Amino acid sequence: MNLLLNRLKQILVLIVVSFLCISCVHLPSIAQNPWQLINLETEATFADLAFTSNSNHGWLVGTQATLFETEDGGETWQPKIIDLGEEKVNFTGVSFNGDEGWITGEPSVLLHTNNGGKNWDRIPLSDKLPGLPYDVIALEPNTAEMVTNLGAIYKTTDGGQTWKALVEGSVGVARNVSRSNDGKYVAVSARGNFYSTWQPGDTEWTPHNRNSSKRLQNMGFIGDNRLWLIARGGQIQFSKENNFEEWEEPINPESSNSWGFLDLTTRQGEEIWLAGGSANLLVSSDGGMQWEKDLEVESIPSNFYKIVFLNPDQGFVLGERGVLLKYNTQNAA
Repeated sequence: MNLLLNRLKQILVLIVVSFLCISCVHLPSIAQNPWQLINLETEATFADLAFTSNSNHGWLVGTQATLFETEDGGETWQPKIIDLGEEKVNFTGVSFNGDEGWITGEPSVLLHTNNGGKNWDRIPLSDKLPGLPYDVIALEPNTAEMVTNLGAIYKTTDGGQTWKALVEGSVGVARNVSRSNDGKYVAVSARGNFYSTWQPGDTEWTPHNRNSSKRLQNMGFIGDNRLWLIARGGQIQFSKENNFEEWEEPINPESSNSWGFLDLTTRQGEEIWLAGGSANLLVSSDGGMQWEKDLEVESIPSNFYKIVFLNPDQGFVLGERGVLLKYNTQNAA
């Protein structure tokens, strides 16, 4: 009897050790870190970034009405101040088409420029606007779309003088809202328990139940016809082509991840970048099958909230407390 008990204890110990070893497996490191760290003098969390028709001239926005301008492709940034009176503002989005640009901000700010940002004019917003300005997309001259955190979508074709409601129906407070290049939208509910989609021609949002017990963290588009999602606990998924309710098998890029991922984007081909809390930055070169980790940046004291690739050679990771990463194509090689 004692022999049997000892044998069972040995088997149990082996199982526990095996489990611990599996949970402690670390991803391989990328061969060379392509990201250059830029520290800016601010305590703000960066929200968005965009460039004018000149690929060297860009704008970076964030909390606390933070605004930075670069004229050398993002190597250096200069703080800019827009007089908004005593109002406490968090900038949430920025977008340019040529030298015409737009900036959204909470609680109720919309700025417009026609000269690359030399001058910014404030566009009056109605007190009855459903929700707070969340993001803006510059489409053509004098043409832009603005979306609120409640899912109201408006379009202007006269430089912001008048706006037409594309959809006014609310999706409830959204955790985040993303737009595809051809005008589709996806919004994640504030609690992450469902998501909604909208496409041009729809009169209202279409709600969708999440496909697992894990709450949703963020969602966006791969191309125009597929969705990606990040769920709590570091799980990601991709939807089927042209179907926003059928999903491929879940992927856990890092099995020991406890801080979660916050944003995902593609660079070119099947190269995917994934960012998250505690300076977590991963890359897959085969569409998400295998992953590598950038170990050289994980000591940076910041969460990584957003990844932006303006083109395959120009990319940025937006963090907090002035942390910005710039993609360096020479190091990437």
